[in-house]
Amino acid sequence: MTLDILYIRACGSGWGPIDQLAALTAQLLEGNLVTLQDRGEVSIARKLLGQLPRHRSGDRALLVLASNPAHLAYAARLRHWLPGYRTTAAWVIDSFWSDRISRMARGRGHFDHIFITDRELHDEWASTTGTRIHWAPWGTDTLAISELPTERPVDLLRIGRQPAAWDDDRRTEEAAAAVGLTFEGRPAMDPDPAVNQQNVRSALLRSKFVLAFSNLVSPAAYTHPTRDYVTGRWTDALGAGAIVVGVAPRAADRTLGPASTIEIDSSDLSRGIAQICEAVERWSPSIPEQTHAHARATLDWRWRIHEIALVLHLAPSTQFQSELDLLDAGGTIR
Repeated sequence: MTLDILYIRACGSGWGPIDQLAALTAQLLEGNLVTLQDRGEVSIARKLLGQLPRHRSGDRALLVLASNPAHLAYAARLRHWLPGYRTTAAWVIDSFWSDRISRMARGRGHFDHIFITDRELHDEWASTTGTRIHWAPWGTDTLAISELPTERPVDLLRIGRQPAAWDDDRRTEEAAAAVGLTFEGRPAMDPDPAVNQQNVRSALLRSKFVLAFSNLVSPAAYTHPTRDYVTGRWTDALGAGAIVVGVAPRAADRTLGPASTIEIDSSDLSRGIAQICEAVERWSPSIPEQTHAHARATLDWRWRIHEIALVLHLAPSTQFQSELDLLDAGGTIR
């Protein structure tokens, strides 16, 4: 079966991991990748196209990789009808925005399967779309790491948004230094998403612990006000062998496994630093390999992609199967 992959890239920074996921999915499933940049409001033409009945044809499949549920409207392209697809599916990353599900996905039969990252929203998505819903949570590319260092000179790394008590990197660095800890602020942002993602990975590989908080204690204009969720900060940190400290989303145990985050005080910097100091004292050089091995066995994107391939009846390519075998064997790609 021939596979088309339509990736709708969201505006703004922070989508480097999903850019790489789109490329990885196309490579492993030998699919034709088309990337569209979200331009905001979907055109009237697309909205009208989305009202037309779907045409099923041939031996072709479509996978829409959508940054959020509204982006499913971009599936309204001429190829969706002419020549059409036998099977269509969507993988929605920020599926917690369930109030933004495109009308094209609401019971119109345009999608046969929808994969979401928020398992607890299965029933809501199923009732809203009338479509078979599957869980494909956030992951990480563990095989992109060719060497896992045990020497980690940075005790604590800041990644992404933080609650007010932790948002001033200079203040955090001073508090850490006062108890003998080495702190590193957020990695430098680069306009090239691939370079930016490499900067983040390099920072993770030299760090013992990574500071990350649930959006419910670290809100921002772009986060959901009432639902918390796992993001790439957790999965990429664990994949690089670093332990997350902060406040985990409530769904973290389901996605990442139990005790995936060492909980610290989100509102008191001094108390939180003291808690991190205790964790650093317990840290050992064997922890990165153990953490990476667990991520390799449970969090690698390839396990998610494999599940999607099974649902779409796509036979794994020789390369895909060899990489799954590497994960099972604990190997790395050089």
